[in-house]
Amino acid sequence: MSNESDESDRPWQSYHTVYTNAKAGMDGVDKEKVQKIVYEMSKGSKYFENEERKDAYIKQKIENMRAQCEKLTEMDIFHYQMVADKRMVELEAARDLSKTWLHVDMDAFYAAVETLADPSLKGKPMAVGGMSMISTANYEARKFGVRAAMPGFIARKLCPDLVFVPVDFTKYNHYSDLTRKVFQKYDHNFIAASLDEAYLDITEICKERSASSEEIAGELRKDIFEGTGLTCSAGVAPNLLLAKVCSDINKPNGQFVLPNDQTAVRTFISSLPIRKIGGIGKVTESLLREVLGIKTCDEMLLKRAFLYALFSSSSSDFFLSAAMGLGKTDAPEGRLRKSMSSERTFSATGDEAKLYEKLANISETLSAELQKEGLYGRTLTLKLKTASFEVRSRAVTLPKFIYSSEDILNHASKLLKAELPLSLRLMGLRMSHFSDCEAGHADPLQKTLKNFVIIGDASTKAMSSNSSVRTDMGGNQLMFDTKVGHRIDGGEKISISDSDYTEENSLNSSSLHHLELDYQRDGAASDNDAYPTLRNDCPSEVDITPSREDGGVGALKAVQANRKDVNGENKEENSMENPTVLSSIQEEHVYWVDDYKCSLCGYELPQSFVEERQEHSDYHFAEMLQKEETRTPKNVLQRSSQKPSGSGETKSKKRKMSAKDGKYIPIDLFFSKTNQNF
Repeated sequence: MSNESDESDRPWQSYHTVYTNAKAGMDGVDKEKVQKIVYEMSKGSKYFENEERKDAYIKQKIENMRAQCEKLTEMDIFHYQMVADKRMVELEAARDLSKTWLHVDMDAFYAAVETLADPSLKGKPMAVGGMSMISTANYEARKFGVRAAMPGFIARKLCPDLVFVPVDFTKYNHYSDLTRKVFQKYDHNFIAASLDEAYLDITEICKERSASSEEIAGELRKDIFEGTGLTCSAGVAPNLLLAKVCSDINKPNGQFVLPNDQTAVRTFISSLPIRKIGGIGKVTESLLREVLGIKTCDEMLLKRAFLYALFSSSSSDFFLSAAMGLGKTDAPEGRLRKSMSSERTFSATGDEAKLYEKLANISETLSAELQKEGLYGRTLTLKLKTASFEVRSRAVTLPKFIYSSEDILNHASKLLKAELPLSLRLMGLRMSHFSDCEAGHADPLQKTLKNFVIIGDASTKAMSSNSSVRTDMGGNQLMFDTKVGHRIDGGEKISISDSDYTEENSLNSSSLHHLELDYQRDGAASDNDAYPTLRNDCPSEVDITPSREDGGVGALKAVQANRKDVNGENKEENSMENPTVLSSIQEEHVYWVDDYKCSLCGYELPQSFVEERQEHSDYHFAEMLQKEETRTPKNVLQRSSQKPSGSGETKSKKRKMSAKDGKYIPIDLFFSKTNQNF
């Protein structure tokens, strides 16, 4: 009863957001005071309502897991204890202490760069950003509870003397490049985690110089300060996970070295709060703490049986390996990047001119990053967050690979136009489905609908063209290209050129035709999905809304439904009935087990985390598109070079030529008979 009365008298004590989490330099902050101010300044806002929805879901999830935990019998616990112990032995056997990793994290990077440019800011509480959002805050401001990702009006309430400095990414990129030149001296293959942090493998340089890891870390920090005038913190450990944790211990302008020794690692990790582990956020921390009473890594080890009983095997493996101080020790050299994104948060606005201006800036930033890494993409995703914190995603798969800001902006503007009018507070662009081919050249193996469709009349000339098909507006006839073997259901006339899609006069010019599929939760396409309609300005557009979490399976099914055999005959009315094709799609089908866990990789995300789920589904969608291309048989690509079959031969005649009549011998049977003769 006392706890309930405390919550009613002090409701802010149960209000936990990203703003109330401690960062480096916030150890002495009055947390309750910060919670109270954040609560009072947020109450009644759209953000507050969204946080309440998330909190309600987390509480429900906690209750469900508690109920699951109570149902566990002694036999169940014994079984999961055996599973966990066996897995623990396997993980311990894979422990690698041969590498030495160094994690570098620049100290309050944006704020430090601004102070370097304007020395008068030194010693004053300062934040980079504005009244709507803060990108970072210096250590003087953090003493008041001000931190990154906090709205400026809340920060000003916490610290009345706070100085705001506008964001200048040109300046930050310049200093980031300077730090990376220093990193290359120590590890040519360093991993840049962001503008202000990186992972370096210093194993070889320690051997070459006969120096300790502590000496190398100190030397690197000295070189960065001399080259940029900025300070940084460093952490040294046997793997990437621990190095990241270590770099935060002696911030700012310090370092911490964890020896490559099993006992030292286990001792260090045992008392570490679970929130310090990268990958354990607010939701997971709440589940572990409220359901199992786990607060430290050592407690995760002690209750490992319950972890395997309540969580997926992949999540449990992660918890167990983190509790043992295990992490990646090899650089991900062979891993191909799946996507690249850029986004901006701003004050909510419905001004279309401002939105298009911001979209242009985001396009330029994304294009610059793509060019820097030599990447060209085909799938462009527009991410929107409305003033009410609703997250939407819209994606378009293009017929060629692009990278220029003009191309990105052109297609992104069309996606945005379809959503307006709308009040937004965040926009982002993500490019995926990469290729290392020359910019602007279409993938020679990729065939899109525009390769097969042109303006149709009844002429024989059009029907004999390599990329021709005709639809008759007068009836529901199906016309086949004898060389290509594709059909289009009777409906609108469609005109497609090499540059874009246009409509015939028979269509209302104001109508927008999306390639939108009503994805079913079980992954099965509806009857209307077999022949999706085209939008006139966005080829192959797929609408990915928060309620459509199957990762684009419906789009692939629609494409599969139009596939025919090499001779132009309709091999199957719907190729999704083909068990081989069906299994390949179902194998890739993204859905959320128990409305919480990804069916493909086991990643766990609550239902209310729409934004994160969409990014996760889009990642699998890009993978599926790439796999679809690799599955395309070569004989399908040779359709355009094959001669049309004789006009006198009909389907009925072909059916008569069967093995029953003795007039038709399958080619595999022919060779088997021939081999017997040998």
